[in-house]
Amino acid sequence: MKKIRDNTIKLNQFLKLMGIVPTGGQAKLMIQGGDVQVNGMLETRRGRRLVPGDQVTIQGQTLEVNLNNNEDADVMIDLAEQTE
Repeated sequence: MKKIRDNTIKLNQFLKLMGIVPTGGQAKLMIQGGDVQVNGMLETRRGRRLVPGDQVTIQGQTLEVNLNNNEDADVMIDLAEQTE
């Protein structure tokens, strides 16, 4: 695991973090299949960088990106996903 401090997260990682999908492969399929909107616009790039305040809509559910849950505002990510 690696900490990032730029206060952004990739769309596919966000979907995994929120428990919408169990794997990155499933996130990729949903995103590229046109099932995901970011801020009301269709998004097909799994590497789209989300920032706090962005709204992700999938399966009729809208989630707001908030990466400040930890006291130091770090987000944990898997290095394997960073190299995709």
